[in-house]
Amino acid sequence: MLSLIVVAMVAVAAGFVVWANDKRHAKYGIAVPAGVALAVAMLSWIIFMAAGFGYQPGLTWIPWVLPLLLGTAAAIGAVLYLGRSRTRQDTARMTAILRL
Repeated sequence: MLSLIVVAMVAVAAGFVVWANDKRHAKYGIAVPAGVALAVAMLSWIIFMAAGFGYQPGLTWIPWVLPLLLGTAAAIGAVLYLGRSRTRQDTARMTAILRL
């Protein structure tokens, strides 16, 4: 259970780091990448532990490292998608307002 807590804290921290490094982070909330990273990391940890990777010699690193990598990758993907789509939507709305 300690590994779950460590994975959760590091995944949230990675989400905040991803948010801070995005140049369009004003388009979405600070909790979005952290929440996505946390959700993916927790679910993958549960799946890896249920698959038995946490109890086999030589494979105990999988529930510690892979959820962090998957959570960070998911946060980066969410930031890229949300940043681009929200910028496009905001530009379209601003253009529609200015045409009036």
